[in-house]
Amino acid sequence: MPKKMKEVRCALIGYGGAFSMGRHHGNYINGVPGMRVTAACDLDPARLKAAREDFPGIETYTQVSKLLKSPQVDLCVIILPHNLHAPVAVKCLNAGKHVIVEKPFCITAAEAKRMIAAARKNDVMLTVYHNRRHDGDFLALKEAVQRGLIGEIFSVEMWMGGYRRPRDWWRSDKKISGGAFYDWGAHYVDWLLQLVQKDVVNVTGFFHKRVWHQMTNEDHVQAVVRFADGVQADVQQSSIAFHGKPRWRVLGTKGALVSRGDGFDYFTEKNGVLVQGFIPNAEDTRIRYYRNIGDHLLRGKELDVKPEEAARVIAVIEAAEKSSKSGKAERIPEF
Repeated sequence: MPKKMKEVRCALIGYGGAFSMGRHHGNYINGVPGMRVTAACDLDPARLKAAREDFPGIETYTQVSKLLKSPQVDLCVIILPHNLHAPVAVKCLNAGKHVIVEKPFCITAAEAKRMIAAARKNDVMLTVYHNRRHDGDFLALKEAVQRGLIGEIFSVEMWMGGYRRPRDWWRSDKKISGGAFYDWGAHYVDWLLQLVQKDVVNVTGFFHKRVWHQMTNEDHVQAVVRFADGVQADVQQSSIAFHGKPRWRVLGTKGALVSRGDGFDYFTEKNGVLVQGFIPNAEDTRIRYYRNIGDHLLRGKELDVKPEEAARVIAVIEAAEKSSKSGKAERIPEF
């Protein structure tokens, strides 16, 4: 457990223009008492100019090594292309800085182990930005399951995608992004592992490259995850599907939940009669992610998104790809 701090001074590493993620993180940080943005780092002078305009008075850098020497930085938020997450995180951790990594945590389980080892060695915080745990649909689903409305879960189906040409950018480049599963798929697998809190027995994967050959990412990816007690999950992401499915279809021994955008259709049985109801989405609570970071570093409270949880997400994704090549179910390592 890192020592309690009086203030958390934060640096944003990567201030690229896509989705304005630097500003996104900075605004959440400055919204938490005891936390504030003090620095930003980017190779592009134009992006550093934007950072200074968004957060007047901050220090700016074009090299991570120089930023890490600043006494005005306690925590680094890494908002870089996926293949840079692990090496930059380890550098920051070894400099004694706390680290938040944008999702995905990294690309391989081996990288995840190196990151966790560096955090433990230097007694600093390491976590990943799984803010989507606070999405309204997931909160409603988790609450319904915890209340026992559908009994014991035995099957989960998750879906994302459609038929559309991927954008021409680094997220479509497998060497940089890690592959199609490493973007939104990281959130989906994290949701799954939060919903089904059992040991993963093995993962079977099916990866397709059939249409968008000008992109190096896969066109369609699928992970079938087998948990202890025979619970199973099927997670799919596609850019070549002419017909989709609901984001969630969860079956339990006493009912089922199927997402429909504004909430979930709820199916159960009462007195021998099949009954259908509706459960609306909860309100998003994404501000709680950074509030927890503040509570953890300033007041010693438990960290919500633990690095070992983030590592399991990467291990499942990596095992799915390995299985797609080997033609057999693959196990994931322990963390």
